[in-house]
Amino acid sequence: MSGPAADVGEALRRAVRQYASGVAVLTVAHDGTLHGATVSAVTAVSRDPLLIAACLRTSSVNTELARAAGRFAVNVLSSRQAVVAGWFADPDRPLGPAQFACVRWAPDAASGAPVLAGSLARLSCRLSDCVPAGDHHILVAEVADGAVVAGGTPLLSYAGRLHDADLLTLPRRQPHPAVAAARRAAPVAAAVPAPRAAPATAGTPTGR
Repeated sequence: MSGPAADVGEALRRAVRQYASGVAVLTVAHDGTLHGATVSAVTAVSRDPLLIAACLRTSSVNTELARAAGRFAVNVLSSRQAVVAGWFADPDRPLGPAQFACVRWAPDAASGAPVLAGSLARLSCRLSDCVPAGDHHILVAEVADGAVVAGGTPLLSYAGRLHDADLLTLPRRQPHPAVAAARRAAPVAAAVPAPRAAPATAGTPTGR
């Protein structure tokens, strides 16, 4: 597609890419087959039960394997793992166990899915639902087990590129200046006494 419609579509995609997100490698083991794929669309969707959602292309091998296995692992990548993210996004990488020959990993205790060494965290997930959404599938899964594995900063996807995150902790809550001004004025308003009602005179009805 070319022309104005294509230009609008690219402008919309560019706007969506302004939303920064973490990067992970979703791994699956099923029937002796191993597979991994880089994903930048993973999010928490529920606290109780603890659910996450991961978006994969409909054509992804991981989609079919995760549906067949009913389990998968999410490896949350650190900023030191940009090469790992690139590798598991490369369509020319080998299929099956061979794609894991260049990384250190151990099998997830519950699913056997590869847990990558050096990741910030690992999540062992049990598939709850698989929802078609355009040219992707949304895998909704319960986090059955997990742990923070290594320290460091997260690898981020932003504007179509990978980025290191130089994290600066901000105050937990930063009220808008207008809210802060209103709060400062509130005690002053409370200190001003309300006007007293005039005493009732003869012939003046009073409330009952």
